[in-house]
Amino acid sequence: MSSPIWHPFTQHALTPDATLVNCGEGAWLETEKGRLLDAISSWWVVTHGHRHPKIVAAIKSQADALDQVIFAGFTHQPAEDVARALIEIAPHGLSRVFYSDSGSTSVEVALKMALGFWRNQNKARTRIIALEHAYHGDTVGTMSAGARGVYNAAYEPLLFDVVRLPFPQAGQEHQTLERLEAAAADAAALIVEPLIAGAGGMKIYPPALLHDMARICRRHGTLLIADEVMTGFGRTGTLFACQQAGVTPDILCLAKGLTGGSLPLAATLCSQEIFDAHYSTDRSRTFFHSSSFTANPIACAAARANLQIWRDEPVLERIAMLGEMQEARLARLRGRFENVRRLGTITAMDLKVSDPGYLASAAPDLIRFFHARGILLRPLGNTIYVMPPYCVTAEELDLVYNAIAEAAEKFP
Repeated sequence: MSSPIWHPFTQHALTPDATLVNCGEGAWLETEKGRLLDAISSWWVVTHGHRHPKIVAAIKSQADALDQVIFAGFTHQPAEDVARALIEIAPHGLSRVFYSDSGSTSVEVALKMALGFWRNQNKARTRIIALEHAYHGDTVGTMSAGARGVYNAAYEPLLFDVVRLPFPQAGQEHQTLERLEAAAADAAALIVEPLIAGAGGMKIYPPALLHDMARICRRHGTLLIADEVMTGFGRTGTLFACQQAGVTPDILCLAKGLTGGSLPLAATLCSQEIFDAHYSTDRSRTFFHSSSFTANPIACAAARANLQIWRDEPVLERIAMLGEMQEARLARLRGRFENVRRLGTITAMDLKVSDPGYLASAAPDLIRFFHARGILLRPLGNTIYVMPPYCVTAEELDLVYNAIAEAAEKFP
């Protein structure tokens, strides 16, 4: 009997059977078909490796104490500890933490915070500005802020319009800044993925450009939302990508690596000014957002353990070493792929095909090719990217990049 499960981002007519995974440890997954090296951190979430013992222990301990409690009018120690720790390590100026469940919801929260900020001041600033090629999630608000295309074409009637900035191509950054300058005066917020558009094709832009966009927003009073759901917790080489630009956003979205990739949890951090715009004896100015599992204690315990790992272990040193190891392995791929690039622990390269883009015909064959070689890679169309957990070894990276080099020969 076939499984009744409908899997995400899966065309079941072409991929009828999902691979059964039994367990994971470090950079590896044990499946019914053998071992797979998890070279994409299981959709970018696993930072220190699967089943880090300190995070597993924290989950088990918390499950014995408190599993779940309503978060309206109640709190618990794991949530308090994580919020204080996040404020301590986040860019200076962020002072409030709102919990949710996923990257998409953290961005929905950010968009609603921005709109509420202006409405509660009786100011008619409702437009959102976003970058071309952006991806911010799959809920209605996040799809609206994301690029229009195959991801959301069927849901177009639900989406609201945003001002779209051209993606800052090298040598053409002025076009992005000029468009932002023209749009920012009466906009509610600009939302960006700092330094790299992830699902949009791992497209990279320089920290100086992010700094200039933040400067324009400040001049016009436009809120800056940094979607660090993917880039946060070391992926770009620093704890947060915004740090490389010397930028403090008004709102910061975190998820994925917040728990080390073990459990779903998200946090949206904001400035005191945004909180104060909702603070009132008038109950109609309440921030109306929640989910049943907001700040789940077990998930917060996992996040607390993850943040302790960042304090106790040389994580940034591992990240720097991982970046260097990947850079060395990229050398032999240049010339065999287009636009070979790296940002921190993320590498990407474009396979030369006649039908580039997310629906490139080579993509399903590439996935099967890598799986047959014991590597979990999931290209974005003809863009092959590597985003491994920080525990990966040089020998394990060799397996990944040897398979990619072989793919260059097999898929000309």
